[in-house]
Amino acid sequence: MIRQPIIVVMGHVDHGKTSLLDRIRNTTITAKEAGGITQHIGASEVPIDVINKISGPLLQATGFKITLPGLLFIDTPGHEAFTNLRRRGGSVADIAILVVDVSKGFEPQTIEAIDILKEYKTPFVIAANKIDLITGWIPQKTNSVMESLKKQNTYVATEFENRMYQLEGRLSELGFGSEVFNKVHDFKKEIAIIPLSAKTGEGIAELLMVVTGLAQRYMESELKIEVNGPGKGSILEKKEVKGLGITIDVILYDGTLHVNDNIAFATAAGTIATSKVKALLKPKPLQEIRESSSKFYSIDEAHAASGIKVSGTNLDDAMPGSPVIQITDANYENEIKSEISSIFQADKKGVILKADSIGSIEAISRLLNAAGFGVSKKGIGDITKRDIMDAFTLNATEPLNAVVLGFNVHVDAEAEEAVHSSGVKIIEGNVIYKLIDNYKLYVDEKRKGIVSKVESSTVFPGAIKALPNSFFRISDPAVFGVEVAVGKIKPGYVLMNDSGEIIGKIKEIQEEKAKKEQAKKGDAVAISVDGPTLGRQVKENQILYTRPTDADEKLLMGDFANLLDKDEKELLKKIAEIKKLSKRSV
Repeated sequence: MIRQPIIVVMGHVDHGKTSLLDRIRNTTITAKEAGGITQHIGASEVPIDVINKISGPLLQATGFKITLPGLLFIDTPGHEAFTNLRRRGGSVADIAILVVDVSKGFEPQTIEAIDILKEYKTPFVIAANKIDLITGWIPQKTNSVMESLKKQNTYVATEFENRMYQLEGRLSELGFGSEVFNKVHDFKKEIAIIPLSAKTGEGIAELLMVVTGLAQRYMESELKIEVNGPGKGSILEKKEVKGLGITIDVILYDGTLHVNDNIAFATAAGTIATSKVKALLKPKPLQEIRESSSKFYSIDEAHAASGIKVSGTNLDDAMPGSPVIQITDANYENEIKSEISSIFQADKKGVILKADSIGSIEAISRLLNAAGFGVSKKGIGDITKRDIMDAFTLNATEPLNAVVLGFNVHVDAEAEEAVHSSGVKIIEGNVIYKLIDNYKLYVDEKRKGIVSKVESSTVFPGAIKALPNSFFRISDPAVFGVEVAVGKIKPGYVLMNDSGEIIGKIKEIQEEKAKKEQAKKGDAVAISVDGPTLGRQVKENQILYTRPTDADEKLLMGDFANLLDKDEKELLKKIAEIKKLSKRSV
């Protein structure tokens, strides 16, 4: 059987995600004569006859015949719903609708949503919302934006085009080709932009048409399910409901689940738990779902794709984002472990991450890795003293990683106390992009401090040439003019010759009788050096080198190599070689 595709709605706060879902529901509810909307837990099902009623004229014009049974919209909009809708290798969601306010354009959460969609390789379309706010726009009593656009004046039409060009330009900057949906040549290569107004309903017909067409044309094989096969789904949320106790909201994406079936899922402790299904529940038509059991009615079985509330035994530790599978054989534990094990795989170096769900752990880990950061430990639940102590051990070797990131979790009292004496940084947040941005800012600030310390305490590579006719004092200390050929010199740096013999230590640098803290490539300065006698250990036009310690070399060839330019890196290699040769000769 072909199931309906699962559609998730994402976008920046206040760009109209919920309004769009409400408009789709309201529009489809008013099309009752063609068939009503079916409400699920966390989802709303739009049957095919409703889509035909709303988008029929457009579909007829294209000659496209729909064979899908309908669309299942996840009506818990946002990143959290998307990341918790997960299965091995990607997302349960088949297509995403990314809502963008045409008057505001791409904002931080828009970019974050795109990053997440790219990481999960989920196809998406842009819903260019709030076209009714274009100055002069006159709403029309139609669900078609193209019909409405024909009735707008020239100024409005021009401004409409400008807004679409701006979106296309921004998508191009992010590496995507895009067009307004009716100009797309290849839906596999270009992002379709559907202009609409969630407020007036204009564009809803085109949105339903494009999403249905994309799913049917490119995903039909992926939407095939074995109706009588074991039920498989993903936990969207865990809730306590009066009269039912702890329940889990599940998006079922494959097979069928029955009352009295045994199911398995992962827990926050990393174990696999089982439960017997006592009841499968759906919301009563058009009811707003709160906590009361009176808002639901029982069903004997549920088929994919659907959203259901499961009441059962032993659900207290069920983890949002976990897979749920019907137990049909003894392999269920391995099946779930294999699905979630990759999520908790840690990097050798990195921060400690605690989050509220598997989906959040997976999404944040992917985005941190994409930004060049590692995660050395991952866990579900509140930040504990153990997390702080684990981060503390990183302080000596990896101070930038002595951080605990907490997403949608609390910090327990013992952890709070441990932070004060450990030097560990806790960064909390409930918006993914802000959490990662705050960590980036922390790293930048910390790195600046570390770089400043390294620059002040490390001997950098430098090569200087003793200038002719510039020997001002022969010895005690020797004072002479030099030009810095490569790198830099500072007071305190030890100088050596090309045989590795130590000449002396720089006491002072002067330029036109003024003291300098350092001299860099191209500078001509006078230096005073304890140790040598000019004319003996130092001759005119001779090249002298700074002498970094072995520890300095390791730093500058490793974590802080970015502090050197190409010539300085080459010079550092040469200095290291000179030091090696001098040790051998000794």
